[in-house]
Order: sequence, then structure tokens, then C-alpha cells
Amino acid sequence: MDLGLTDRTYIVTGATRGLGHATASALVADGANVVLTGRTEEAATDAAKQLGPRAHGVGADNADPAAAQRLVDAARDRFGGLDGILISVGGPPPGSAASNTDEQWQAAFDSVFLGAVRLARTAAQALGEGGVIGFVLSGSVHEPIPGLTISNGLRPGLAGFAKSLSVELGPQGIRVLGVLPGRIATDRMQQLDELSGDAEASRARNAATIPLRRYGTPEEFGRTAAFLLSPAASYVNGVMLPIDGGARHGF
Repeated sequence: MDLGLTDRTYIVTGATRGLGHATASALVADGANVVLTGRTEEAATDAAKQLGPRAHGVGADNADPAAAQRLVDAARDRFGGLDGILISVGGPPPGSAASNTDEQWQAAFDSVFLGAVRLARTAAQALGEGGVIGFVLSGSVHEPIPGLTISNGLRPGLAGFAKSLSVELGPQGIRVLGVLPGRIATDRMQQLDELSGDAEASRARNAATIPLRRYGTPEEFGRTAAFLLSPAASYVNGVMLPIDGGARHGF
């Protein structure tokens, strides 16, 4: 199946590893150009080198007010334009309502929420008909996850913003959507499993609650995200799509 990605250009934030990197890899494999970001210029450059000449790394923090325009400019300067963006950030720190501090909430709001809003608004101004804005969110959009109170607070609000934006940008032919990863075998998920004191037992226990009885792989997530960002998914708009092996109880 031809996804129509050849020579299209995307920004993928937080793409030095994990879900962002897997998505960037899938996009490049199908002929797209990618501007990928990491917290440092070195990390972003190294990640881009792994993907070849169609990838360009830029050190950027989503919380930096100047980052959004700098990334759009990099896509134009390096590849001649912009066709879409996938906004992905590392998960906020775990904790409970009682244990998470004001400082943790503020830092997470600046990067996870406000930074994502700013990136989406800036990208929207640069996109034309056929453009797409994707958000990497979480299953916490629909159901709170124990021990991830900050995520439970911020992700649903960002999903609401994404839905509103899809209505506003739809008449321009620009799509907006969210992808909701469940338990994907990333470094972040390993860290969360280790919080139990027995990572292997935690993984086995959690996998047993998933109808497919296993964690997903970053590659499985990346291929799905690349499809949703591609012209092949041109009538998919305003949805929050779980990529979780069936773990969500609703339908």
C-alpha cells in the first residue's frame, strides 16, 4: 500500500528514542523527510544520523516559547516545506495527588500542555490543505492511570484542545488527531514497571490485563502513527485512537 509519504515533510518532537523515534523511522522508511527533536542538539543529531539523509535533528525543548517557530523554519529551510507534525513529549513524573509538587505540575504544564498547544498553533499557520497535526497522548485521556496523577490531569485537557482544533482547521483541509499509546515496551514503561519493586512481575501482571496478552513494540506504534499522518488516512480527523492491544474497556 502506498501511503503517499514520499517527499512529504514532518516534524516529530521527542524523537531521539521511544515512540517518537519509532514514528520518525517509519516515516523515513516510506520516503518522508523528518525534522526530529531532542532535548540536546547532540542527541537530536545522533538520532537523525541513524535514519539517514532524510532526517534532520534539532535540539529543542517543547517548553521553550521559541522552539515552535524554529522547528517550522528548520523544516522549510532543510526540506522546502511542512506537511505535518507529531507532538510527542516524555511523560510527566509519576506520583499521587498528595506527592506531586507545584514545581512538577508547572514544569509538566509548560512542556506537556502549553508547549504542545504552541507547537500545534505554530504548525497550523504553516500547513496547507492536506496537512496534519498529531498528538501523542495516553490512555489517561479516557481513564485515569494509578500513580500518574499529573498525566491524568493534563492529557484529557490536551485531547479536548485537539478536538477543538480539528473543528477549527477542518475547513482548511487540515486534520488533527491524537494517538493514545497503552503499554508499549519503551524505557519509560520499564521505569514505571520498576516502581513496583519487581519490574518483571509488574510487566507480567499488566500484560495479563491486555487482550493480546503482551506489551506493544515501539515499531508497532510507529507504523500506526505514520499511517495516520499520511495522505492514506486523509479522512481520519478529530479522533483519539488507542494503540493499546485492546486494553481500553470502552469502545
